[in-house]
Amino acid sequence: MRVAIFFGSKSDTEIMKGAANCLKEFGISYKAYVLSAHRVPEKLEETLRDIEAEGCEVIIAGAGLAAHLPGVIASQTVIPVIGVPCKGAIEGLDALFSIVQMPKSIPVATVGINNAYNAGMLAVQMLSIGDKELKAKLIKYRKDMKEKFIAENGEGVDL
Repeated sequence: MRVAIFFGSKSDTEIMKGAANCLKEFGISYKAYVLSAHRVPEKLEETLRDIEAEGCEVIIAGAGLAAHLPGVIASQTVIPVIGVPCKGAIEGLDALFSIVQMPKSIPVATVGINNAYNAGMLAVQMLSIGDKELKAKLIKYRKDMKEKFIAENGEGVDL
């Protein structure tokens, strides 16, 4: 397992599937967990120890409202953490601000509200630094994406 996906509530499952779908596209192994930083902090801490022992390389953590989960995880490990603010109150801005405003020396990379797919893509990019095969897949993905975009839009569009 190279990536662990955490989220604090089952209600965030559909959002966080975006990260899993991206990782699947690139053949990256992952495990997903529903664990709350507030309701089950001991189980979260235990699970973090377990995934570190398994060699996890990147963590994706989604949370809404107060959105403490990504920051709490980052405070307990040196594995890079990518935060996904999930839409809850005030259109997810509360979660975005909570995740992006981490204290000095405990960073959490943060993607857009509900954009778990981009969290998966950022994990792919991080992992490709030391993985030539994955980097080649990523380069091909980008090339194919550009070609598809040009094919669909290059001649203009009817409005």
